[in-house]
Amino acid sequence: MPPLEAIRYSRGSLQILDQLLLPQQCCYEAVGWVRQAWEAIRAMKVRGAPAIALVGCLSLAVELQAGAGGPGLAALVAFVRDQLSFLVTARPTAVNMARAARDMGDAAAQEAELDGATEEAVRERVICYAEDMLKKDLENNRIIGDLGACHLLERAAPEGNKVTVLTHCNTGALATAGYGTALGVIRSLHNLGRLKHVFCTETRPYNQGARLTAFELVYEQIPATLITDSMAAIAMAHREVSAVVVGADRVVANGDTANKVGTYQLAITAKYHDIPFYVAAPSSSCDLHLNTGQQIVIEERPGQELTDVNGVRIAAPGIGVWNPAFDVTPHDLITGGIITELGVFAPNKLRTANLTTTILRVGALDGPQK
Repeated sequence: MPPLEAIRYSRGSLQILDQLLLPQQCCYEAVGWVRQAWEAIRAMKVRGAPAIALVGCLSLAVELQAGAGGPGLAALVAFVRDQLSFLVTARPTAVNMARAARDMGDAAAQEAELDGATEEAVRERVICYAEDMLKKDLENNRIIGDLGACHLLERAAPEGNKVTVLTHCNTGALATAGYGTALGVIRSLHNLGRLKHVFCTETRPYNQGARLTAFELVYEQIPATLITDSMAAIAMAHREVSAVVVGADRVVANGDTANKVGTYQLAITAKYHDIPFYVAAPSSSCDLHLNTGQQIVIEERPGQELTDVNGVRIAAPGIGVWNPAFDVTPHDLITGGIITELGVFAPNKLRTANLTTTILRVGALDGPQK
């Protein structure tokens, strides 16, 4: 069975799986320039913090391969930085795109400053950077999955029993270059023969759990049950949930995490039931420049996403709507740990952990956050 792919890329060509059509249709859409990628990200045809950054950067690679930017080195570098800055505005909460924008822009500028620099060399440097991101994301996700599975089993099933895991939103192959983060942990547990069952929440209002996570679990024949978001507490109380594993769009210095709205209440409920609560995310989602989660910009989505389903109005006309896309889980509720490709960390150890120079030099990625 071929692996699910949210992103199909070869030099000069990018296609994304339109996730708004899943699970009814599996349709790939060509992306040929940055503006098209911005629109796909904003519309949530592609979503998930790692996939957003990958599609954004690869769209620029495709555009550069076609000769965009310039003429002249200064104009080309300015084009690269401007396009990347524009991509960051599509969905501001996830840090991955902002980090990639900074690093790719710096790479272009450094290449342009070399003796004998050419436009062709600058384009090649940026294109290769984007292609390396795609490769590394898949590699890192497999490491996250294996590290998280081992840590979870040591914590929740030290006697060798199988475990039942509850997860939220979609954090699998459809949200990344492949394998996934939180869902990668679940895949690794399944591969080890230690997974008994998965409960996935529907994840209102866009139903990423019902449409996407359930699709992935069925596709890979992983035993799973779909529940509404409001059933999480009763599932923890009566269905022997061993651990909760979710993803993150941004992890800040004190260990607070922003993730799909509804995560915060899961963490509260898990703590009440003494169930380990894990956050799985690549180090590229860590933003140690921000001290607490209160500084994270929370994207608010159109009210129509809540009032309508598949274009049909289900809410009473005239009702007000508040539709934040994310919430922040305080670090003291993350009782299992934060799983990265560099290790599993207690939230209060994140700031002092050896998370590599790349993470620690985040700086101001996307302006003041209030």
